[in-house]
Amino acid sequence: MFLHLGSNVCADKADIIGIFDLDNVTVSAQTRNYLNALERDGKLITVSTELPKSLVVTSKGTYISPISVRTLIKRAGRPY
Repeated sequence: MFLHLGSNVCADKADIIGIFDLDNVTVSAQTRNYLNALERDGKLITVSTELPKSLVVTSKGTYISPISVRTLIKRAGRPY
């Protein structure tokens, strides 16, 4: 099954490692450094130009989504 992350982007639910609230995780310097490194290497995928709300980490890539964590978890049908 797939999880819709916004703007015609989907991720295989089996590949999802975690879904995180972007406001909460970017407080940490380590997370900001991780995201900066992904962006520098071209491995951070921004799903939409809308206000980013969540960070979805998968085994195939890391996505910034405009959809809230609560909505993504509801769509996924199981907690992450």
